[in-house]
Formats: sequence, structure tokens, C-alpha cells
Amino acid sequence: MSLSLNLTDVSPLQFAVTPNPAPKSDTERAEILAAPGFGQFFTDHMVQIHWSERGGWHRAAVEPYGKISLDPAAAVLHYAQEIFEGLKAYRHADGSIWSFRPDQNALRFQRSARRLALPELPTQVFLDSLTKLVTQDAAWVHEGGETSLYLRPFMFASEAFLGVRAARKVYFFVIASPAGSYFKGGVQPVSIWLSTDYARAAHGGTGAAKTGGNYAASLLPQQEAYEHGCDQVLFLQDGQLEELGGMNLVLVTKDGTLVTPESDSILEGITRDSLMQLAADRGHAVERRAVSLAEWRDGAASGDIVEAFACGTAAVVNPIARFKSKDFTIELPEIPAEQSLAMSLRRELTDIQYGRAEDAHNWLYRVDGGAR
Repeated sequence: MSLSLNLTDVSPLQFAVTPNPAPKSDTERAEILAAPGFGQFFTDHMVQIHWSERGGWHRAAVEPYGKISLDPAAAVLHYAQEIFEGLKAYRHADGSIWSFRPDQNALRFQRSARRLALPELPTQVFLDSLTKLVTQDAAWVHEGGETSLYLRPFMFASEAFLGVRAARKVYFFVIASPAGSYFKGGVQPVSIWLSTDYARAAHGGTGAAKTGGNYAASLLPQQEAYEHGCDQVLFLQDGQLEELGGMNLVLVTKDGTLVTPESDSILEGITRDSLMQLAADRGHAVERRAVSLAEWRDGAASGDIVEAFACGTAAVVNPIARFKSKDFTIELPEIPAEQSLAMSLRRELTDIQYGRAEDAHNWLYRVDGGAR
């Protein structure tokens, strides 16, 4: 089943297509797809669209992947006015290529744009840009395992000026990168470091927007996590749990309730919301609310909290085995994969994404130019 969209913002743009005169050969592409890693290689083409205060959205094009030329005074380089998205395209057994809930990425992209004083890209233009690029580079979408094509739409202030105001010229791009399974040797439980000296975002700040500054703010704490033998860092806000450096957090209580932190400084995760919906479909209670550090610590100690997992586009679901801080460590019980609710939800979600299970919520959207 395909995603049903009730769109009023029909795309006014026609995309000019310029094929790459020197694409990767079949042999080169096959070598890359055999071991793509994540975010290391890129397809032959990219999408570019311009925006200006006078002309609106214009000059939509699919063109050869290549360097971007910027004036040294481009506003993004001085004031960090930029946003991005991340989603995947999956090849199904019949050869068709689908994306998962891209309309939600489009809406989140609009919310991020609004917060960063950037123009809002119409939903249909966002979707068309994905379809145009995937159609052109369909050969890069491998089939088998958990391989996919990672899509990275992004927008930034391109106007050349020095002054603190919203830019009047903007570039929008989409690039694509083949991705293999995020985990080598299967999904492994991770250790989480609690950052008490640094914050990712503040109330009223940009935490709910997908903007690079939030991730830049997490890099030093992430290094601190590595130094303490942990894989990811978790941030607090006034004693409440927020999110990891690049993933959302979900706790599971002994009665099967899923609890996830919610505040105006947490990025709304599309993977997280999809997992919560699948859990609700099974009859599990789902709670989106403020969650204190004490609640997790006390719940883990008493046995009231039996699982915790991180979730996001790249890894889908990652169980959490250990939570460390300067003062204490929380050890969660080791649960076999076949008994883990987190892993069961992960299997269900990936089966939908790859077309192996029914898409009961019409989440899938075809992006290879075929009929939906």
C-alpha cells in the first residue's frame, strides 16, 4: 500500500535534468554497494533549487553531483542559518523503490525552516525532489539485507552579506548516499553517557529544529562519552531526560508501557513516533511526557523499567544496556532478542519499510517514478 497524501500545494516547478557525463561505472558502483558503510559514498546526481525573496522557488534541477560554489560572505558561513533532513529509500522484492513517511520529513523540514527564518519548501516540491533524484540514480539502491539509499535534503542561506538578519537568497539541495546495515555483526546493546556539564539545546531554542548547530553542540560531549567507554551521550534539561546526540530515547516499563521524553527542545523523531504507533497497535500504553533522571534511575533499580532503547533513521532501534554518569551507573537487565519488545518493534518496522509486511498506515511512498 502507498502513502495517501491530501496535498493542496501542488508542485509548480519543472525540474531540468542534466545527466552526469562521467557517472560511476557499473563495476565501480558494484564495489561501493558491496560495502557502502554509512555516509561515505555518494550517487552520481543531486537536486538543487534556488529561492529568493523576489523570485520565490525557482531553477529546480537534477544535475551531476559536485562541489558547491559559495561566496566567502555567504550568510550560512557566519550565522549558521541552515537545516537538513534524513530519510531512506528502500528497494522492495519486486524492484520498486519506496520511502518511509517522507511527508512527515517534509513537514518537519518546514517547521525547522520556520524556526531558522528560512523559506518553507512546499511538501510536494520536497517529495518531487526525492522522486527526481531516486529515479535518476535508481541503480544505486541495492536490494538485500538492510541496505538502502540514504537521502539528505538540506537548505542554507546563500546570500552574501554580513549582518544579523534572515537571508534573502537560499539554496536547497538533496544528495544521496548508499547505506549498508548500520550494525556490523547485528544490533548490539550500547552504553550511554550522561552529560552534566553541557546542554544540547534550551527551552525556546532550536532543539526542536533539525539544524546543524544542535549537532555541533553535541560533538564535545560525545567525545567525553567515548572517553568513558560509552557509545552515545544523553542530555538533560532541568533534571529531565531529553535526547541523545542524534537519536530519541524510549523506556519500557514492566507492564509494557512505552515512555518517551517530550519537551519543546527535543526533535520530533519520525522513527520514534512510528515505533510508538506500532506499539499502540499491539495494545501497549504509550506516554509522551517529561521524564526525570530520577524516574529512570529509581525505575531501573526497582525493576519497574525493564528496557531502554535509542531510535532514529540510521540505526532504527538500538537497545541500551548501560547508563553511566560521573556518580553512578544504571545496568539494565540483559534480554534475549526474541523476548525484547524493542527488537520486536524494530523487526516489524523494517519489515514494513522493505515491503515484507502490510503497510496498514499507508506510510510508504514510491520514489522511483512508478505508479503509487
